[in-house]
Amino acid sequence: MAATIAVVSSRVGRPGPLVTTVALLLVAATFVPLGYIVSTVFSTGLGEAIDLVFRPRVGELLRNTAGLVVITVPICVILGVGLAWVVERTAVPGAAWWGPVFAAPLAVPAFVNSYGWVSLFPTMHGLPAGVVISTMSYFPLVYLPAAATLRRLDPSVEESARALGSGPFEVFVRVVLPQLRLAILGGGLLISLHLLAEYGAFVMIRFDTFTTAIFEQYQSSFAGPAGSMLAGVLVLCCLVLLAAEAATRGNARYARIGSGAPRAANRARLGPSTIPVLAVLAAVVVGALGVPLWTIVRWLRIGGAEVWDLGEIGEALGQTVALAAMAAVIATLCAFPVAWIAVRSTSTFARIVEGANYITSSLPGIVIALAMVTVTIRWAPPLYQTVTMVVAAYVLMFLPRALVSVRAGLAQVPIGLEEVSRSLGQSGVITFLRVTLRLTAPAAASAGALVFVAVGTELTATLLLAPSGTRTLAMRFWSLSGELDYAAAAPYALIMIVAAVPVTYLLFSQSRKAAGV
Repeated sequence: MAATIAVVSSRVGRPGPLVTTVALLLVAATFVPLGYIVSTVFSTGLGEAIDLVFRPRVGELLRNTAGLVVITVPICVILGVGLAWVVERTAVPGAAWWGPVFAAPLAVPAFVNSYGWVSLFPTMHGLPAGVVISTMSYFPLVYLPAAATLRRLDPSVEESARALGSGPFEVFVRVVLPQLRLAILGGGLLISLHLLAEYGAFVMIRFDTFTTAIFEQYQSSFAGPAGSMLAGVLVLCCLVLLAAEAATRGNARYARIGSGAPRAANRARLGPSTIPVLAVLAAVVVGALGVPLWTIVRWLRIGGAEVWDLGEIGEALGQTVALAAMAAVIATLCAFPVAWIAVRSTSTFARIVEGANYITSSLPGIVIALAMVTVTIRWAPPLYQTVTMVVAAYVLMFLPRALVSVRAGLAQVPIGLEEVSRSLGQSGVITFLRVTLRLTAPAAASAGALVFVAVGTELTATLLLAPSGTRTLAMRFWSLSGELDYAAAAPYALIMIVAAVPVTYLLFSQSRKAAGV
């Protein structure tokens, strides 16, 4: 498949018919979830749809979900930016150590974090519990881009502002904070979308959101109109968030000409504030990493050797690796034609092809899964509850993770090298394999790794689409924790975290590399 993707027109750098066709097929597939929602509204009827949407239950879910987003996102932004400032701009002891530690919570799935907190505090429930668990799970999504941006900033600009009489706070607000705008908006959007899509973490604390309610409706009435209308409202919320982020981002430019000052910024001394600052940093680490890891170790100790059922664990691990590997390979291959068009063309078509994938990936996994269920039952019954549909859902959900890396790698490939290869008589396929693919191999490996770990911890779509007998690590963990057998669930939680650590470190390393560190 990689070879066929490489067949381009005789003019290197311009997408050929085959690349365009593959990209169009991917765009069509990405619109299946949105098409499912629209068709459901029409098939339900306008009157019934209005009755199902404008009812007290939907209002309650909307208040819960909106409250979660409105409270959690600002807290994550303040915490992420604050931690990034302390680590990158102050002489806090152990600054080099704090950086990767604050990225590490990304290796802990939110439902595992919830498992840790609920095990420690069984009475946790409702919105406050959701805010605590969500903050501890997602603040790195702001911390990482904010820290990378701070490393890239030219320190001479801040020094000039101070020389003109601005105090430290004024320098931060007027000089530094505007430069963090994209990092804050991007991180805030990702956190918001995660909050809309999360299922397991909120079920454990008995906090109802649209995703938990949709899943309950699906279990009680299969793909009934009530659940479909809830999915429609959830999709609308996602689109509103995307539009709001795009409008807030604006058209301001943040690039500079030249490399700026070839030195690191002078770090501010904390003085008497050192101990309080270290206490705050330690508290964040305890909340984000200490609680889930301590809980896992505690339950492993309580369960002893009996919880290590190597047969069950081996089967779950094998199925998880197989599904994740298939999805990673296919998503990475599918990313090439989309990335090729995005990098080698500036047309409106290129923007549509790339943007369609990002819009679909912003939809919660449960909506994508419901769309796949409906499509297979109505038009392709033999594919219902098959590995093919599970992997297809994974590709739709996580293709942008592969696309970001492949696009970056492809953008660094000099078109001149491809033209030289073609001028020497090599075909498009050979040129792709020997030149383009070789130069993009590191980016493709990174893309595959990101998709692999995302699939390894995916829960909602897997629960709806997986064939009978499927037992991934996430499914086994969810089943056992749902039975309150926390000791037996602990090995699965530990394996998921350990598997995600290398990719989390890769993300941290990439953020430092992008910043020139």
